Amino acid sequence: MQAGEGDRGVRPALVFIHGIGGARDSETERASWLEALAVGARKAGHSSEGSALGQNSFTDTAFAYYGDLFIRPHAQGGTAPPDAAGEDKVLRQLLEEVIDTQLLACPGEDERRVLQHASAELTATRQAQGSGELVRRLVNVCTTLLALPGIRRGGQWASGRIMAGHLAQVTRYLARGEPDDDGRMLDERVCDRILGFLDEDRPTVVIAHSLGSVVALEALHQHRGPVPLLVTVGSPIGMRTVVRPRLRPQPPATPNCVGRWLNYWDRDDIIAPRPWLERDVLPNTVGCLPVSDRVDSDGIWVHTATKYLAQASVAGPVMEAMRLAAERPSA
Repeated sequence: MQAGEGDRGVRPALVFIHGIGGARDSETERASWLEALAVGARKAGHSSEGSALGQNSFTDTAFAYYGDLFIRPHAQGGTAPPDAAGEDKVLRQLLEEVIDTQLLACPGEDERRVLQHASAELTATRQAQGSGELVRRLVNVCTTLLALPGIRRGGQWASGRIMAGHLAQVTRYLARGEPDDDGRMLDERVCDRILGFLDEDRPTVVIAHSLGSVVALEALHQHRGPVPLLVTVGSPIGMRTVVRPRLRPQPPATPNCVGRWLNYWDRDDIIAPRPWLERDVLPNTVGCLPVSDRVDSDGIWVHTATKYLAQASVAGPVMEAMRLAAERPSA
């Protein structure tokens, strides 16, 4: 991590924080996110900066991978459904909030039938005898949700079991359990991993997706370096049953290191059912609140970071923040 010299300014950093999912290759993912951001930058009129992103000519970029921490023994890529006491019930609450919010969004007739079927299956899970049966029924609910046109054609999840396992990563993180040999809980290990990518001696722009937005929010409360811009996309932070009441610290607030927070959501993103984060998050000491804006992604499966980053409305502010950070005189 090398800062600039004299009045040339500080070389800023750009850190990507991923969300739910299976195993990833950090370098491949970093390149993919940069490519999508460059597309959005060109759309926003920042062609030269977008082209320079991949060459690290004015910023250092990193993909903060933590997915390996979710891999359970004997599970492929961390795709096993919940297996700890209470995890299954929280996953049921998460699915309930997703389904209810989607039904309120007045979907088409095909989508409504699928959601109503899934809702009926979810209601039946309350009669499940034992955790094992409950997990099996929750997997069945996820299998039904895979029939939603956007999810089915997107191919994000090959089975209801994989979908349940990935969604359960949210509940596992928020359960504050799964201690390692040193007694450090899963959420602590994830936050420590993210903090290892953040440099307190220079400005860092953070882009966080899905569960990564929850991790970023909590990790940045422990960070002392400047974060001129935090961008969250497809965030579940606003889920008032499962996520918001379990965030730390309480009540949820913008981390003091953050100068500006932009939150983006897509109407068809089922993982971001309550997108207006400014209604659920308090300002920090300088009055910074998240500002939420909707984007309309083309294509089928919208809950991918690259769909968001390729939007001009997302990439434009990122490029502006990086430029201003690079121009800031060094200490």
